[in-house]
Amino acid sequence: MDVVPTGVDGLDEMLGGGIPRGHVVALLGSFGTGKTTFALQFLMHGLINGEKGIFITLEEDVESILKTAEAYHWDLRSHVEDKTAALIKLEPADAKATATRVKSELPQFIKSFGAARITIDSISLLNMMFPDEVERRTRLFALCDQIRKTGATCVMTAEVKDENPRSSRDGLVEYVSDGVISLRLVERANGEVQPAVQVVKMRRLKHDRHIKPYSLTEVGAVVHTEAEVFA
Repeated sequence: MDVVPTGVDGLDEMLGGGIPRGHVVALLGSFGTGKTTFALQFLMHGLINGEKGIFITLEEDVESILKTAEAYHWDLRSHVEDKTAALIKLEPADAKATATRVKSELPQFIKSFGAARITIDSISLLNMMFPDEVERRTRLFALCDQIRKTGATCVMTAEVKDENPRSSRDGLVEYVSDGVISLRLVERANGEVQPAVQVVKMRRLKHDRHIKPYSLTEVGAVVHTEAEVFA
């Protein structure tokens, strides 16, 4: 199977090499789990290896994303300048304009740009723009379908319900996605908090289902596949 390496040491080992090309994968996690870091690392790995990428942000502005990348010593700015990467800021406050851009402009832009990798941070904010559940479901299904038709591989971050790290806030993302990767914070008996990751599902791919600890280092996320998570 043709897979796309995420660039996250250990996570690709859990996936058996990477994410199947063309998949739409949800990266679930609460505040502070490093969802944006994982998403940026996925994008940067493609850029370093000659794949064009698009980062769509609904939370931070473009300059903030660039500075986050710089903090990990990733030269995202030069890729934006030479047009191998594009950073797109969508405004969740303007639901109508954003919905129009996502439906009519985004698919064509992805195709014309030639993006092999796409990240959306976060899909939860996009869903929150539509109070009606039926409309949220319809728009999310349509967006994922549009992205799949471009042939690009997509990682989109999503907030989780406090009581269930395996379930998104709206309960939709994990059903629409081809894969789900869960980031969580496990509180240990000594009071320390251990970040941990689990590949909950990945269609058409045999993967490791164990929960493994990870660290956010100076050069990005690293999953420790040789270690176990202990409470």
